[in-house]
Amino acid sequence: MNIDPVADYLTRVRNAVLASHRVVEIPASNLKKEITKILFDQGYILSYKFIDDETQGVIKIALKYDKFTNDPVIKKLQRVSKPGLRKYSGSDDIPRVLNGLGISIVSTSKGVMTGKQAQREHVGGEILCYVY
Repeated sequence: MNIDPVADYLTRVRNAVLASHRVVEIPASNLKKEITKILFDQGYILSYKFIDDETQGVIKIALKYDKFTNDPVIKKLQRVSKPGLRKYSGSDDIPRVLNGLGISIVSTSKGVMTGKQAQREHVGGEILCYVY
């Protein structure tokens, strides 16, 4: 039984990147699907596929690497808000990640979005993770 599905998602992706895997499979949920869409839109992953089976479903993620150096595009995935200590932020206080080079993923009342999108829409929420 998994207590924190977002931390499990980030750990699976982090381990796959460290092991230089091309594809990683993760058990699906709606929150994980939204995080995957954000990572794809921001250019951190190559592609993704949602596979629905008779149980929970699976997310297949194709990881992205540099063509010349074979370095992974995702350098770090850091969980911010944890089940034991939630981190919330208003729209004006959403932190910049790596001085604007990274993204923060925020769960708001209008859905899951990046920190910059949340600031544009003037909504705050729970800061799920940092990606850079």
